[in-house]
Amino acid sequence: MYSGRVTLSHDKNISTLRISDLRESDSAQYKFSFTTNQPGGKYTGSPGVNLTVTDLQVKVSRNDHGVELSCQSRCLIEKNPSYIWYKSGNQMTGGGFSRFEDNNYDNSYSCAFTRYEDHHSPLICLPGSKYCNRVNYIKRRICSPKGSSVNISCIYATNKNPESKLWFSRDRSHQWKNPSQPEDLSKDSQYSGRVQVLETTGGRSTLRISDLRERDSSEYHFKFTTQGFEWRSVLPGITVTVTALQVEVTRIISVHQFDTEAELKCLSSCSPADHVSYVWFKNKQEISKQQLSTVAVNFSPGDIVSCALRGHEDHQSPSLSSKASFCISDSFC
Repeated sequence: MYSGRVTLSHDKNISTLRISDLRESDSAQYKFSFTTNQPGGKYTGSPGVNLTVTDLQVKVSRNDHGVELSCQSRCLIEKNPSYIWYKSGNQMTGGGFSRFEDNNYDNSYSCAFTRYEDHHSPLICLPGSKYCNRVNYIKRRICSPKGSSVNISCIYATNKNPESKLWFSRDRSHQWKNPSQPEDLSKDSQYSGRVQVLETTGGRSTLRISDLRERDSSEYHFKFTTQGFEWRSVLPGITVTVTALQVEVTRIISVHQFDTEAELKCLSSCSPADHVSYVWFKNKQEISKQQLSTVAVNFSPGDIVSCALRGHEDHQSPSLSSKASFCISDSFC
């Protein structure tokens, strides 16, 4: 549930738990516990810290003048927050208010706290307008290991049949002749042969990038055009971070005169997808058939070990050498 999203730091008597990519399911009471070497020496702080995670929502109500939209959240970041409103993906002028009135059924609406624009609410249509212009991204931040594949998805809607649809990378737009008209990634040589766009019913579009490279780290956007309309949103897209694998020594199992047995873990700053299989190499030869992220290896002087994802063996981690990793006995140092 928290894999890849939790870090712990300790400074003297202060312990800090950091949770990234917060989800509403993270709402809970958190407690700190520690154990001493004394009998019954386990202690837990009480009552703990209550964390509530909530998304901003645009609520719609009717009044004597028509339709009123309000930006609501169970949490307030400050006493009198300032708001930003977006109409069909573009920022409205004269912001700061938490509510306003509008009756345009072609537009979609979203809101955010000022200075927290990356965490805007989902875009909604006014009641009775099922097909207003909007793009909602399924997951706004994705972290994937180098060499793997990633699916970047959105749900879009429009009141007319789209004349064109494309995915683009904002970081690449400066390389095109007309930055205001970004090019389809399928036409970008950097992604040649590695990009596939999957369209399903219900207005869902998925950009699949395979054989990920660290330079693929970018913010990706979906765009469509219809007769007389072009989706030109200033809202954040989907941020993809690609990281390389690393081998880390997690435990020394046993030390002998001429070798040492150690537990190694293949990891990255990303939380890998379910059912990922790993390949382990010792002196460039595959050594484990378990395909797990953790392995026990006997090191002799001069040995090197690396790991990779199954099916992406060309993207091995940097090699871990016995001498560079630990000096345990005279045979290693």
